[in-house]
Amino acid sequence: MSHRGHGIEELCDAGTELYARALRDGHLRAVDAADAPCLTDLGLLHPAVDDLGRLEPVAPAALLGHLLRGSRTRVAEERRREDRLVALFEPLTRLETRHGRPADTPTLRILSGTERINGAIGDAMADATEEVLCIQSHAGLTGPRGEAAGEAAFARDQAVLDRGARMRALYQHTLRHLPSVYGNFEQLRGDIAVRGLDELPDRLIVIDRTVAFVPAGDDGRLALEVRHPALLRFFVTAFDRLWRLATPMYPQAVERPSLNGVTPRQRAIAALLVEGHTDAAIAERLGMNVRTARVHIARLAATLGSESRAQLGYLIARSGILDQEP
Repeated sequence: MSHRGHGIEELCDAGTELYARALRDGHLRAVDAADAPCLTDLGLLHPAVDDLGRLEPVAPAALLGHLLRGSRTRVAEERRREDRLVALFEPLTRLETRHGRPADTPTLRILSGTERINGAIGDAMADATEEVLCIQSHAGLTGPRGEAAGEAAFARDQAVLDRGARMRALYQHTLRHLPSVYGNFEQLRGDIAVRGLDELPDRLIVIDRTVAFVPAGDDGRLALEVRHPALLRFFVTAFDRLWRLATPMYPQAVERPSLNGVTPRQRAIAALLVEGHTDAAIAERLGMNVRTARVHIARLAATLGSESRAQLGYLIARSGILDQEP
């Protein structure tokens, strides 16, 4: 039977048995060890000085010490290699690309959990010096925030404004009386402006046009951190176009006029009714509860003289209210 080569850490069963026998008896006949040449190859047995046909065992403690010294030497060498690598690359990791961010920063990164999301936004805000853009619909990146966290966010945003950066925020009109995602914007001091629209995409935060945060799930527990220049340009362009369509809310509020007795909110609802949306879908799109949506629908029906849902759609189309500019 041929003997498979192996290292000492994989000592074969035959070799282990014969080595144990040699330790018990103090020696072993060379012929008895013929089937386990690994014992002599690995230095566990060596020929006796006075009898080459007899093999004597090396003391396990001495052998172990010798083997561990070699292992420690290799570990020490690996540590010296690690030190050399750190010394080489650590200064390089501090270098920035021409875009002003660390070279190893990923362009897309998934963030999981409220704490990690808010932490990443906070880190980015801590470096903001130019502009923060925010879209705040009824769906946010994270869940409700406690009072202490809200105060910390307020202090963070005031620090951004104190550094001379400006803030622009887009809200749904249904949220105009609620605190902003960054705190109560009416208490912030600095260059901050807020506008409202009936419908908005999911929440978006763009900081200094170098990093953006958008939801990556329906429950607000996942977010996508974006640093890709093309996507950032797209987000900023989309924000600017929505901004031009929006109605000023702060620091100077502009009241949206009614048209033929139909309020702007009712016009938004009318547009969705004509598209065939249910009351629940309309409420979801406009960031209100179903009961409030139904109250507006009833008032719209009364204004147009409608007696049924089907007739309301017809009267909306005939009235021309969706063709008129507010």
